[in-house]
Amino acid sequence: MSELVLDLWRDVTPYVVGLSLLLSAALYRFLAGGRTTLKHSLLFFACWLGLDAVAAAFAWQGQVKVAAGLHQAALLGLGLVLIRLAGLAAFRLLLPALKVQTPRILEDIVVIAGYVLWAMIRLSAAGVELSSLVATSAVITAVLAFAMQDTLGNILGGLALQLDNSLEIGDWVKLDDLSGRVVEIQWRYTAILTRNGEKVVVPNSQLMKGKFSVIGDRDLGVAGWRRWIWFNVDYSVNPSLVVGAVERAVAEAEIANVAHEPRPSCVAMEFTPGAVRYALRYWLLDPQDDDPTDSAVRAHVLATLQRNGWRIALPDQIVHLVQEGDAHREAVWQRELNRRLQALSGIELFASLDENERQKMAGRLVYAPFAKGGVITRQGAVAHWLYIVAGGEADVFWEPPDGGRRLLTHLPQGSVFGEMGLMTGAPRAATVVAATDIECYRLDKAGFEDIIRARPELADSMSHILSERLHQIEALQNAYQRERSDSERAEHRAAIVRRIRDFFGLR
Repeated sequence: MSELVLDLWRDVTPYVVGLSLLLSAALYRFLAGGRTTLKHSLLFFACWLGLDAVAAAFAWQGQVKVAAGLHQAALLGLGLVLIRLAGLAAFRLLLPALKVQTPRILEDIVVIAGYVLWAMIRLSAAGVELSSLVATSAVITAVLAFAMQDTLGNILGGLALQLDNSLEIGDWVKLDDLSGRVVEIQWRYTAILTRNGEKVVVPNSQLMKGKFSVIGDRDLGVAGWRRWIWFNVDYSVNPSLVVGAVERAVAEAEIANVAHEPRPSCVAMEFTPGAVRYALRYWLLDPQDDDPTDSAVRAHVLATLQRNGWRIALPDQIVHLVQEGDAHREAVWQRELNRRLQALSGIELFASLDENERQKMAGRLVYAPFAKGGVITRQGAVAHWLYIVAGGEADVFWEPPDGGRRLLTHLPQGSVFGEMGLMTGAPRAATVVAATDIECYRLDKAGFEDIIRARPELADSMSHILSERLHQIEALQNAYQRERSDSERAEHRAAIVRRIRDFFGLR
């Protein structure tokens, strides 16, 4: 009886089992992302090995035919497990180590081809005539191909998508009214995850027959996804002014997810009834946040138009009728005037003004809003006006000559900046960026000129405040120079030490 049992293991079984165990050990040691697949393969390995043990039990009892049949089935299954383990080792260990990236579907094709070849080898070893089997299989295959042509079209489509790299996992695609990120490419379908968290399953044959757009294909060097923001401005405004102001505002603003290169561009697209239609084009870095980024860019565009006194144009077909009396208009103006006077009351620079002078100055303030991240003023620019922060907050940065940016201070509501530009015409000493959406009032030189001409002594009372501001900037510049000198001395000392060591061969 023991001879019969040993006969079952005198073919290729020891080699199949040995190689399977060796590959399993190597995969368990080095494979990080495929442990689940390996465990499933080992579970099947144990099942087929158990079937071979059952075959040995039948052989021990003298039932040779039953034992031989079970053994052949177990050997077929063990060979399939070995092919699967070899595929894992080749495509997930060896090729990645050689810096060769292959689509997962290619691994599946090679493994399936190995399954078919091993099955044919075992059938031939068992005495099955393969020529008659192939003839019968051809008829069955033709019938199945006709019945499953849609399924086969999906399978071949998935194979083509993987092999020609039309789509890759992680690509953002747009298909008709559907857009999202590719999360799976299977044999039958491609799964797209939308921004609403919906997993949409698209048959591969549909992708092969129709057209789809890949958004921001990095392999082609595309910077991102170009977005269009549309707005209308009245004909009374010169288009070149609108284009320049909007381009500068968005390019200089610190808006998350907006590319600095290529720079945003604004164009006058067409003439419409009652307005010129403009489009601001910018490049979106991450398609995931398209709507929030569009919203932030629109906020900057609107703030730019408001700062310049340009209103969004209404179509000529809309008639806007407002019945207002003098009393109503006066009440609205008084509310706005009180807000401006309140903004002026907390400014130390204007503490010496009397009530009439404050009233006159309040009437000459210009409303100037900025969206979050907008550059309110840039270091080195010449601008003869100051800003009063009526709502929101801003950050003041000093930009050293060698580049970079240092936070100088944080401006809360009620702060004022730009006094030196208004009072002396000096270039801006720092860059001011809106930390939140911010409302400012701008006071120009023309709005203050007749007040200081009537009372020249105001220049003396304001000089000590301006002197303090200059002292703060000079202190920062001196500190920077000291740090730079210390750094340069340290670098020179380190260079001398290296030369001494090299000269004497010290280690």
